[in-house]
Amino acid sequence: MNSIDQAARSTDFAIIGGGLVGRLVAWQLAGAGHRVALYERGDEAGTQSAAWVAAAMLAPLAEATSAEPLVVELGAASLEKWPELLAQLPEPVFHQRNGTLVVWHHADRAEAPLFERRLRANAPAALLDGGFVKLAGAQVGDAEPALGTRFAQGWLLPNEGQLDNRQALKALAAGLATRGVRTHWNTPVDAMPDAHWIIDCRGLGGKPAWPALRGIRGEVARVHAPGIDLTRPVRLLHPRYPLYIAPKQNDLYVIGATEVEGEDMSPMSVRSALELLSAAFAVHPGFGEARILELNSQCRPTLPDHRPAIVWDGARGLRVNGLYRHGFMIAPEVANAACELAEALAAHTVADADAFALFRQSARWPELLHAEFAAVPAL
Repeated sequence: MNSIDQAARSTDFAIIGGGLVGRLVAWQLAGAGHRVALYERGDEAGTQSAAWVAAAMLAPLAEATSAEPLVVELGAASLEKWPELLAQLPEPVFHQRNGTLVVWHHADRAEAPLFERRLRANAPAALLDGGFVKLAGAQVGDAEPALGTRFAQGWLLPNEGQLDNRQALKALAAGLATRGVRTHWNTPVDAMPDAHWIIDCRGLGGKPAWPALRGIRGEVARVHAPGIDLTRPVRLLHPRYPLYIAPKQNDLYVIGATEVEGEDMSPMSVRSALELLSAAFAVHPGFGEARILELNSQCRPTLPDHRPAIVWDGARGLRVNGLYRHGFMIAPEVANAACELAEALAAHTVADADAFALFRQSARWPELLHAEFAAVPAL
């Protein structure tokens, strides 16, 4: 028996997949006193995960124009949970709750009422109340001085936030060590470890066990642009190429827009790079002098309904997947829901289809929970 097998036999929960959700699940279960092991085929930094490329915007109201209502509600709840979670980690993580600014060029002004109608139709009233402020004229420049008078109108979504994705992954890895999680980085798992319970958080790596998963390709540029000094994420409305620019620490900006069906993990195309950087230049000409640090692409794991899901296999396995493009925005609540079900299974509170149905009825997010029993109706 090798050392990994020996460790697994003394493990309550084995987490397969050490991206964002896998780390959060391991962190929470270990904090509750469970013996936890985490297995990740990539490195400790998380460079193979979708979270490595993410802009990490915590923007449920802005996403309400296209996201499922469940996703928006998960995002709103997670927005409140992130500060407490980050405060417990042993390393600092850049976190900002300075809002989101939405702007558009005059030629694209028809996009503005469409955006507003979709947002008002899909967003919960609690998010809209004080969270959606119309700006005109000098108010845009007052909200974001770096943009001056470039935009005549805009909306400020003052309650939204963002964090640094890579710092978060690093701090979570350090936190796992402090909580005694046995981490196995650079460790492909061909067969499930012999732990009491297995939680599969592999993203697209879990596709063999979840054929409905598919990849949605996203492309992101990271640039260094001193002197622009944006104070919050900016979203540019455009009929074909909506853009976001997320300012991080030390004059670093994460710029993204593209979303392509397919699991192509090849480098970014020239066309995508030109469109992405041209759109950023159109927001602020200072980006013309920015230095390109990275042009990245990654595929986000997505289910047919674009909702995340937590599935119990009726035995000793859970699968947590389908966070799509909303990983950082919704991960704390998804991970918490997975941990609550995992602990109920470990305590034998949930042991069969009927017990699962009762648990789901009382859960905060019943729409997330599924089981592979014919007796449990589909949500």
